[in-house]
Amino acid sequence: MRLLILLAFLFTFSAFSQNKKFTYIQFDVAIPIKGNPERGETDANGNKNNSWFLPDGLNSKIGYGLHYNKWIALGINSGIDWKWTDKLVIVPVFANLKLSPKISEDTRITLQLGLGKAMALGRGDLMGDYKKISLGIQTPDDLIIFIELSHYAIPINNQKDTGSISFGLSLITF
Repeated sequence: MRLLILLAFLFTFSAFSQNKKFTYIQFDVAIPIKGNPERGETDANGNKNNSWFLPDGLNSKIGYGLHYNKWIALGINSGIDWKWTDKLVIVPVFANLKLSPKISEDTRITLQLGLGKAMALGRGDLMGDYKKISLGIQTPDDLIIFIELSHYAIPINNQKDTGSISFGLSLITF
């Protein structure tokens, strides 16, 4: 039923495009981060560790959908999120809503909300809900620099869920 409603909304949304190109493809690459537990400590060589954050994996996603004047977009996305600390590879499949109002003549601020399902690879039948929120700045070349908060409702390492904070780049072609 939800899929039927989503498809009806997509077709209705496309009817308002009036012979303009109304589809887009989005490709994201992001690096999840975690706090550095050894910050401020000195190693055996006498070097002090001053890093606040450390990389904790690699994320890559691709999406396809419909947009209206680059301002609002709705799409279907999927990809792979690899988390080093949890030794976890996750495949999220989600609907993505993107709002991109202009903040200057050439620059937009973007807010993306994602909701769907996530499956853990190589962990049996681990599956759960997936949620994400992303905030970024979109350049005139349709490149987005963003920070993203992801939540996976997958029970792992004696926890009922897990999540990540990531910094990344997104390229959109309209």
